[in-house]
Amino acid sequence: MRVLGFGDNIVDRFVDRGIDYPGGNSVNVAVYAGRLGVEAAYLGVFGDDDLGGFLREAVAAQGVAVDRCVVRPGESGVSRLRVDDGDRVFLGWNGGGVTVREPLSLAGDLLAYAGSFDLVHSSVYSGSEDELAGLAGLRPLVSFDLSSEDDYRAPAYLDRVCPHADLVLLSCSHLDEAGTRDLLARVVASGAPLALGTRGVDGAMAYDGRDLVAAPARLVEDPGKIVDTMGCGDAFLAGFAVSLLRDGWRKGVAPGRGRIERALLAGAETAYEQCFVEGAFGFGRPAPRD
Repeated sequence: MRVLGFGDNIVDRFVDRGIDYPGGNSVNVAVYAGRLGVEAAYLGVFGDDDLGGFLREAVAAQGVAVDRCVVRPGESGVSRLRVDDGDRVFLGWNGGGVTVREPLSLAGDLLAYAGSFDLVHSSVYSGSEDELAGLAGLRPLVSFDLSSEDDYRAPAYLDRVCPHADLVLLSCSHLDEAGTRDLLARVVASGAPLALGTRGVDGAMAYDGRDLVAAPARLVEDPGKIVDTMGCGDAFLAGFAVSLLRDGWRKGVAPGRGRIERALLAGAETAYEQCFVEGAFGFGRPAPRD
């Protein structure tokens, strides 16, 4: 079983700790899938600056293959944030650097490489929308993270992405249960066979056009022990998707209610474990002084 993270990588700069951590939605999903025992790889663009070298080294150190990645002249992506009472607070970013400005185009050998995986995951931060149609015509399942911003809920954007994704993830912590149900239904109506909404401590919901399945979060009994929540949504997706893959999910076959229920519980467990990790997956180093 093989999972490929395709697209974004970034440095998460915790200004309150003075530490840079490697991360990025596509990177994180690959790392977390690898930690769940799946063969994992990452495919994307690294900047040729010091941070780009740091990112590549950090991802490779997690046992994630990076040998097909490209290094391009330009700055790496950096997001600035701090942690307040265990929750991350984003303070801004530089737009993702060269990784987003000059993303990879999948053609020839790279497209064949991506096609050798069981699941390819990407996100709104990857600049990969134009590659989804090509991926959708191949053997792998495609998952796509729509994050939480309203721009990525617009009908035109959903119509661009959803027909080419087998699983769409949405962060719905700011929505109530009814709002989450409505959003998941809109995503499925736009062409995605399966939509997953994570709601933080309120659990998660998944909808496949027929069944709406909900499951509670696994809560940390002592919130004071939470290191931070960076990567919890990505960890949930990895746990959810890997569970489905192990349960026989494949292209063109609906997982069904039972598999989705088991996957929601697996995602909740993976997200719980992530609460005790610094940054997305550790490997921090001192950040330069502003």
